[in-house]
Amino acid sequence: MLIELLSQKKAVILEKWFHAVLETYPADTAKFLKKEKDRFANPVRHTVLQGIEGLYEALIKGEDPPIINEFLENIIKIRSVQDFSPSQAINFIFFLKKIINETLGKEIHKKQLYKEMLDLEERIDTMALLAFDVYLNCREKIYELRINELKSQKEFAFRLMGGRKKRGEKNNEKIVENGEIS
Repeated sequence: MLIELLSQKKAVILEKWFHAVLETYPADTAKFLKKEKDRFANPVRHTVLQGIEGLYEALIKGEDPPIINEFLENIIKIRSVQDFSPSQAINFIFFLKKIINETLGKEIHKKQLYKEMLDLEERIDTMALLAFDVYLNCREKIYELRINELKSQKEFAFRLMGGRKKRGEKNNEKIVENGEIS
């Protein structure tokens, strides 16, 4: 019964959810994300809209984590490179609980769909935990890229200084192995 209500109110809930996500951005950014609807001029808007719609459908259908992760990754990749803390990056998941309660609360109460609502909220909580894992993986990749970039810069600087040090070489001293200087 709750699934039917969620399906009927999908457009309303998704619109509210999208606007809640936009409110997490600075005012100028949110204004641009609302206004610019071209997917090429505003790929963040397009990605977020597709992502939350996919998450909503996956939630209704009770999809497994790999399907949910696909949609989460698209949104979280963006949010992980922006100025969001981990909690800010994934809090948009929790907005859905409030939006569903605001939109369907009277009908849930009237039809006494409390058990179904608790099950749905549990799935939303699981989605948030998955989002946190995705966020950490994205941040880990970013740090690996930064480390690799620093290593490349260091190697380039050594080459500019007159050659690259050989492995084991320290301050122009050679390593002695088996009685021979290498």
